[in-house]
Order: sequence, then structure tokens, then C-alpha cells
Amino acid sequence: MSSITVRNLDEAVKNSLRLRAARHGWSMEQEVRQILQQTVAPEQAEATSFAERINSRFAGLNAESLPIPERRNTRTPPAFDKP
Repeated sequence: MSSITVRNLDEAVKNSLRLRAARHGWSMEQEVRQILQQTVAPEQAEATSFAERINSRFAGLNAESLPIPERRNTRTPPAFDKP
């Protein structure tokens, strides 16, 4: 876990934070954690994964209607032992 220090915090803000924490029954530190998680977590939830972006890009494509190419035999590998 990381930690941060907030300097030059207005005394009124600190008192409001202390009262808010007391109403919830936990420390000021826990109250700040809750506020940050509630504020920052929605931004993280909005981020879509790479797989979701790919899926949405090709969602309208009817893949069943695409032709399936015929299979071909693989090519003969080169012989490195012959000049």
C-alpha cells in the first residue's frame, strides 16, 4: 500500500472530514480512503478492456455469412542438408 501526505489543508475542511469520519464510525484516514475510492473507482470502471473494444468493433459483423476458405496442404519445408 502506498501513502500520501496532504499539506496546507484548510482547517474547516479538516474539521468537516473529522466530523464525517465520526458519523461513519471510523478514522479520518479511512474516511479519506472511502472518498478517494468512490471518486476514482467510477473512472476506472468506465475503462473498457482491449477484448471489449475489439468485441464492440466487430459486433455488427455477421461472421456466419463470411466464406470459409478451403484448406490447402502445407508447403514442403526446405531441405537445408542439400546444397
